[in-house]
Amino acid sequence: MSTEFDYFGDPKVGKLLDLVLQLSTELHVTRQRVRVVETLLTRSGVLTEGAVDGFVSTEEEQRVLDRERDALLARLMRILTEHGPAEHPLRDQWEAALSEKTG
Repeated sequence: MSTEFDYFGDPKVGKLLDLVLQLSTELHVTRQRVRVVETLLTRSGVLTEGAVDGFVSTEEEQRVLDRERDALLARLMRILTEHGPAEHPLRDQWEAALSEKTG
């Protein structure tokens, strides 16, 4: 984490803040989009009020939901495990890989 964005003096705390901000952004965008889709589908008569709350998935649908959940968790955990500043977190790893290949 660069000192420009090091508000807490501890990179671990900074990474936690990055995680919270990323999660908050994901949640906000998703909630807004879901609300709009539900409203549009209800207005057009495709869904009845409360149909989403009563949804029961098939096994295949559940596998897709589980896969998407796992992908989201992996993206969030990457924030905690990657190195370097938030604005370009993988630069150190990329440069190290390049220097190994070029000798």
